Amino acid sequence: MWRSVKLGIAAVGFLCLGVAGISGLRALDRAFPPPLTEANVVSSEVLDANGLLLRAFATPDGLWRLKTSASDVDPQFTRMLIAYEDKRFYEHRGVDLYALVRAAGQILTHGRIVSGGSTLSMQVARLIEPRENRSFLAKFRQIARAIQIERRLTKAEILDLYLTHAPYGGNLEGVRAASLAYFGKEPKRLSVAEAALLVALPQSPEGRRPDRFADAAKAARQRVLARPAVADVVGEGEAERAMLVMVPRERRPLPALAAHVAEAALKKKPGEIRYTTTLNRSLQERLEGVAREAASRLPPKVSLAMLMADSTTGEIVAEIGSADYFDSSRSGWIDMTRMLRSPGSTLKPFIYGLAFEEGVVAQETIIEDRPSDFSGYRPKNFDMSYQGDVSIRQALQLSLNVPAIRLLEAVGPSRLMVRFRRSEVRPVLPQNETPGLAIGLGGVGITLKDLVQLYAGLANQGWPVRLGDGVRDLPKRDFTEPLLDPVATWNVTNILSDVLPPTGSRQRGIAYKTGTSYGYRDAWSVGYDGRYVIGVWVGRPDNGAVPGITGYSTAAPILFEAFAKSGLATTPHPSPPPGASRIAVTQLPLSLRRFTASGLGLVSAASKEPAPQIVYPPEGARVDLGAKAGEIAPLTLKLQGGRAPFRWLANGKPLEDFSRKRISEWTPDGAGYSTLTVIDAIGRAATVRVFVE
Repeated sequence: MWRSVKLGIAAVGFLCLGVAGISGLRALDRAFPPPLTEANVVSSEVLDANGLLLRAFATPDGLWRLKTSASDVDPQFTRMLIAYEDKRFYEHRGVDLYALVRAAGQILTHGRIVSGGSTLSMQVARLIEPRENRSFLAKFRQIARAIQIERRLTKAEILDLYLTHAPYGGNLEGVRAASLAYFGKEPKRLSVAEAALLVALPQSPEGRRPDRFADAAKAARQRVLARPAVADVVGEGEAERAMLVMVPRERRPLPALAAHVAEAALKKKPGEIRYTTTLNRSLQERLEGVAREAASRLPPKVSLAMLMADSTTGEIVAEIGSADYFDSSRSGWIDMTRMLRSPGSTLKPFIYGLAFEEGVVAQETIIEDRPSDFSGYRPKNFDMSYQGDVSIRQALQLSLNVPAIRLLEAVGPSRLMVRFRRSEVRPVLPQNETPGLAIGLGGVGITLKDLVQLYAGLANQGWPVRLGDGVRDLPKRDFTEPLLDPVATWNVTNILSDVLPPTGSRQRGIAYKTGTSYGYRDAWSVGYDGRYVIGVWVGRPDNGAVPGITGYSTAAPILFEAFAKSGLATTPHPSPPPGASRIAVTQLPLSLRRFTASGLGLVSAASKEPAPQIVYPPEGARVDLGAKAGEIAPLTLKLQGGRAPFRWLANGKPLEDFSRKRISEWTPDGAGYSTLTVIDAIGRAATVRVFVE
């Protein structure tokens, strides 16, 4: 009896103190402002391009406190919260006097606390400035802080603070963190049972943790659902149905995707709350799954990296620097998408592309694959065997080394490097060395990101695409010079799209190339459809040898699995541009039926004539032939030098029979860029690129 009287007297006294405190608050308000600045300390978040959470970082004191606003949560949860915790939230100014009187009366009547008198504003005050004890002085201070907060913030801002700071057990704070941990989803859409549990937990976050005390959590949820005000919010019968739902019994980890991109984001601009990337969470999650599964089959200390880009925008949509960031045995913390490695044979398609563009070969041109000496450089094929006479198409599909070096000698290593620079890719040569034939077999350093950037140009019909960095470095597409002309690009894509898929994989309409660096240190595979490019690297971060790994057997299966599990439909490759076709060897001009030393454009000692030179139209000319009017006039072609007869080609397609004249005519198929090539009787060639208007 005496205990009830004492509690009642204390409650009334506390109420009087609260009222007296309110009247004198203005004088103290300026001297003791609430700690609102500290309340803004939240977890940093890395988001995908659609605003979905990829990864979060704990606050300095180790809390998962994700910034949350009312727009981030299910509206029904907000209504349930207010109905249960503070139904006059929008009416009072921080303190609900009616609730305090009711609480005091219940103490006098029942001798114990039946319901609290705290408002959401008072709870926010306690959350941002935790009390050391439960004394009446502490409660008075909480009341004063609530009134201060109400004077400074709107109701929406106060509600957002509660949603961000409400405790949910352990180091979880805020509704978003709790929803992700207990339900595995953002709180944008919650069931009645889920919303009720999130309303109940903050009252006793440790004692009601569903992962430890599921029965206590369920009982607390039932009390929320049994409250008439809550039942009115959720609708007739919904509370009863929600009571039958099981309570989650485990705490899930928060999303932890794109570790290396997230780390790079924080380094670029420390201190931000949210970092938006160009990644797509669905693609990132699926490709990380592919990487983890593939890594489990790799030898110890062997890592892998993967990068996926959209060639139409230049945006990186998925990036895996290693299969497991925390795997120290594989040096998982190293982002292998940015490390220089030998590319093996992955640069060969660009050699062939230049040869197509120069008009020195066609797909069915015969080329020798035999032991050869290039001024002391003697390349050998990967399997140490030779195929003899093969077509250009076969040579690229089989990734034969000698034919690739023959063509590289023809087009010139320096010209190949110039084309790479058009895509803003600069492979690194060994110190103090100039570009040489070894480039064709991986004698340079290049990153996976740059390799994917080069292949994005192939997917983009020959026009360079500079990839962004996934965070802030924006992609670029407005290049003025092509990587390769459209016809040469089509030829390369047409060949690569018919390469047999690795064992166990099905053909998916992907053009792809593999590569293995010297000494089995790097295995590569890069593939693309009409829109997306994926690059895969496998190897040891310490550059150690990995006997047995190859691009075809190790990296290519991962590439095909990545395309298959991306969830994206294959985008068809573009239709052939004007002038692009695959011509049978018997239909080729004599000079294109077999690639020989004369195809290098060298003048033999017996030849007195200078090499052919196209004098009209000049290189880079824009020629108005009336294409806009619908009727294209013929273009006069003039050349000097060379030995007759001559063969003209437009975009790789022969124009007419051999001619002994040095003036010819050509009628384009349409407007746009075209490549004109003339080949003389001993195989010397000249090429210009023009734009027809």
